[in-house]
Order: sequence, then structure tokens, then C-alpha cells
Amino acid sequence: MASPATAHTAVRSPLDVRVPTEDGRPLDALRFDLAGSPALTRVVADHLRRLGARAQNVDTGETSGSGDTSDDADAGEIALGGAGFAPVTARTAWGARGSGIEDEATAQAATGVMAVHGRRHGAPRGLGVDLLATATGVLTVQGLLAGLVGQARGGPAPRVGTTADRAGLLAVSQYLAAAGADEPEAVEPAPGGPPFTSSDGVLFELETLDPGGWAAFWRALEAPADAIRAGWRPFQFRYATACAPFPVALHEVSRSRTWERVRQAAAVSGAEVCRLRTLAERAGEDDGAAPWSLTTLGAGVTATADAPPAGRPLSGLTVLEAGRRIQAPLAAHLLGLLGARVIRIEPPGGDPLRGMPPACDGISARWLALNRGKEAVEIDIKSPDGRRALRELASEADVFLHNWAPGKAAALELDAEHLAAANPALVYAYTGGWADRIDGAPMGTDFMVQARTGVGEAVHPADEPPVPSLMTLLDVLGGLHGTEAVLAGLLLRERTGHGVRVDSSLLGAADTLLAPALRRAVLGEDPRRPGGFRHPLRTSDGWVAPSDASAPAAAAYDVRGMCTEDALDQLRSHGLTATSVTTDLTGLHHDPRLSGPIGRDAHGAPAVPDPWSFA
Repeated sequence: MASPATAHTAVRSPLDVRVPTEDGRPLDALRFDLAGSPALTRVVADHLRRLGARAQNVDTGETSGSGDTSDDADAGEIALGGAGFAPVTARTAWGARGSGIEDEATAQAATGVMAVHGRRHGAPRGLGVDLLATATGVLTVQGLLAGLVGQARGGPAPRVGTTADRAGLLAVSQYLAAAGADEPEAVEPAPGGPPFTSSDGVLFELETLDPGGWAAFWRALEAPADAIRAGWRPFQFRYATACAPFPVALHEVSRSRTWERVRQAAAVSGAEVCRLRTLAERAGEDDGAAPWSLTTLGAGVTATADAPPAGRPLSGLTVLEAGRRIQAPLAAHLLGLLGARVIRIEPPGGDPLRGMPPACDGISARWLALNRGKEAVEIDIKSPDGRRALRELASEADVFLHNWAPGKAAALELDAEHLAAANPALVYAYTGGWADRIDGAPMGTDFMVQARTGVGEAVHPADEPPVPSLMTLLDVLGGLHGTEAVLAGLLLRERTGHGVRVDSSLLGAADTLLAPALRRAVLGEDPRRPGGFRHPLRTSDGWVAPSDASAPAAAAYDVRGMCTEDALDQLRSHGLTATSVTTDLTGLHHDPRLSGPIGRDAHGAPAVPDPWSFA
């Protein structure tokens, strides 16, 4: 493992961009102008306001849905500046002009999102939520914040570009990496998965990271031993494969036991279960909190006059990441793409997920998708010497980022107040599950948060049962929120001279994703999309996906006997917008619809293009 060199951490503010109080928000006294597609700019406007910016001019028109990309009706334009900052501008769009990627449905189809989400069903399915528009909005805010951080440190005011197709490629990057690996999946993808149903009709999600807990839970329900053994591996790898072909016997066992019996089995085994909540229930308890929180730390740091950074906005900054699985590693990966030096803190022997199949050049393809380009240092944080070594690294870093289990950092004396004592200028970032906002919350993993917040209901239309997606929606969106929070913390540090603690969560990501559905629920409307929503149409050799606006009319045409190309010609000849559905992710490498190329890293693993451009 590489050992890190000393990094400089001093806060610099060559511009007059300070906020007057320690409790200021990072965008206090800044203003933004916004115009264009409300689908692409909803999250941008909401998050800029929550971070302190005031809207100077907001002009959004309804997306036409006509497929005409000759103007900016299906794009968004944002300018953010003031308080000593030159305006940073951003343009966001669905995809390249003329690509056929013109709304959420066609973006999901082209980038493989429909294919991955549909694995548990055995056929492509569109998500009933606007995942890619939401992710694109968060990425746009990231670009704006990064531009301001770079400018505060002496860099130029950039123009940022984002597109929903690149957000889609980022969302499927782990699945794409596995599809392009040197070996097959550890578990062959096939239809199936949770939730389970009790005899009294309760749909529930099950979670445990321990094979012993899995076995004990099913033994307590008197499941057959062979089904218990056969079910663990697909359950364990469902995060990786987006499906879980369990033995039918496990579903039969759950359907023969009451919900109370299921809860008792969880209690004695250490596994956790969560009843699938409805969107109406989530709307009723929603506290309206922001998806992240920022708290200033320390007594302030004197600004210095280092040379302006070169290259990307975070060039010259150092991020320490002690992450596991997806959420924190993805957040740090994006900070690295923005120019930061990223150093991973791994346990003795290295991250065990490096060996997770399938591999490229002997290294897990999925691990590479989130961790390529990072340095690594092995530290045993359970030992006093290891914790001392981590504090020393943190004393010379700009950001410390982790997603340890709740309470672990405090127990190890590695929480914000401990590291701030060693480095008052540190941005301390925690990406967790629940942000302490839900009493009695279950384990804070992607699928449990989906179940608890109503995401499982929202991702399917009204004519289908609620089922959490086995695509890791919230881990990805939670990682994006983590990056956004760190950038907000870095900007607040530049403006106050104080270190900052930032917290983000999977719950915050769920609330951002569900905001339109929760608003419908509050208004007494059906929060779910109507039956048949975003169901692609079968052709003789594949699938086509109409745009949301064209879908009702497209459903009247029977294209099952046509090849995909002829089906698209048929729909387009009637003025309808549609595109083919990517079902084989390896085909994305040469897909002309995409706005950026997919490359290969040094190990031969597929690498998706950066989600933003800076000019």
C-alpha cells in the first residue's frame, strides 16, 4: 500500500467572500438565476435555497416532451454568484442533442437503468421515480459548489455541464464494471428477491450482514435446511447483482408465519426486519429537514496565501476516506474526480471487498468502479497506535470522510470533536443511514431505508405491489449527497475560517428522491404513478421505451412482431419519441447515444465518463 505524503490544510480566502458569523450557511448572500426544464432544475433550486442562496430569477417552463431539442426547453441554465464571487454558471440537459435521450424514461432506457432495475422481474422495467433527474440535479449543485470552492482558493469561475445520461452511467457503473470483468458473477443473475410476506399480509424486508444471523432467522421460522443454505449466497450478493433468486421454500415459509412470529425470529437471531411503509405514512412523519447538516467547529484558522490551485477545482486538497460498501467510497471517488487527493484508510490486510467477484486483473471490478485512483494506507483503528496514526493523517488533511456504524467514531475517539482538536480546519464528514431522524429505525442499509420510507412503493406504478428496487438507488444517491455536503463544508470553511462537520444520510437521499410523490400525498392525490407507467414495449429482438409524454399513445401500437429499429421508425413516424432499451451493459461501450465515452482503467475495468464538464 502506498504511504501518503504530508498534505497542506491551511484555509485560504484570497477573495472577500467571508460570511459574518460562524453559523452562516455556505451560500449566504449569494443569488442564483435559473431557467429551463423544471424536471432537471427542481433539485438544484431546492438545494441552493437550503444552502443559503436566494433566487434572483427563476423561470421554468414545462418540458415539451415533443422530442424537439433545437432549443433549451429540455435543458436548464443556472448562474450562481455574488458576495465577492464571480458567477459560476451551469447547463444541465438530458443528453446530447439528437441522441434520443430526451426525458427520464429515455435516459433510464439508454443507460441501462431499466435493465438493472428489471433484473428481479426478468425483464426491463422503468423506475417510477425520477432517479436520473434527481441525480443530475445533485451533480449540478456539486459542480456549482466545486466552482465556488476553486474560485475562493484562487481559481477561475467555471462553466459547468451535466447530463442525465452521465448520471445514469454513474448509477450503473458497478454493474457495468462487473459486466466487463474477466470472470462471471459469483451468483448468476436471475429473477427473484425480497420482500417477503407474512401470513397476515405484511410485506417486509429482511437484513443481516452475518450468515449466522441469516441461518438463525430462518431456523427460528422452521425453514428447510437446504433452502437456508441455498438462499444465503443470492441474498448476500443482491447488492451486487440487483436480483436475489431465493429458493421458493423461503417465501412459502414466510407466508405461513404471522408478522409477530417473524419479528420474534428476528429478535432471537440478530437479523432485522422492516415492514414496507407507504408513501402516505412517510408524508405524515416527514419533518422537512434538509438532506444534510453543517456545523462549524473549532476556534477559527488564520487564512494564508498559498499559490492558487491548478487544474480541477479541488486540486491541492486531501481527502481521508474510511468508507465501506458504496455510499462513502462513491462520495470520495467523486471528490477525487474533482481533483482532490484521496487516501483510503483500510484495515490490516486491505479492504476485503477488493476480492469480491467478478475481478479485472485480479481486483474486484466493482471495487475498482468506486476506488480506482485512490491511495491506500492500512491502519488498525481498534489499536491505540492505529488511532494515533489516523489522527496524525487527519491533522494534515482537508476532509475526513467515513460511514462507520452509528456510535463507532465516538467510541474510538475519532469523532468530529476529537479530530478537530488535531486539525481545527478539518471538514469532518459522516455519511450514514438515518441521521437520527427516525425513532426505532432499523439497520441503515439501502434496502431497509427503501422499505421504511416508501421508496419501495414509489418505484413501481399503482398496478404493481410495492417492492424495493434491488438496484442500489439510495447508496448511489446517498453517495452523491455525501459529496455535495463535503463541498458545502469546504465552501463554508473558506468563508468562515472554521472547520466544519457535515452529515448526510440515506434518509436524506430518499426524501430528495421522493419529494414529488410526498407532495402529491400531502395534497391527497395518489402519490404513485398510474398503472403501466414506464413499461417498455417488447419487440421481436429487444425493447423500446417511449418517452413519458409519448407512452400513452405508443401503447396503442403492437410492435411485438417488429425488430427494434422498425418499431422505433413506426413510433417516430406518428410523431412519438422513443429509444431502444439497453439490455446488455457491455453494449454501452459503443453506444452513439451517450454524451461521453466509456473507457478502461489500468486494470482493464470499464470506467464511465466524469459526470460533469468544466470550461
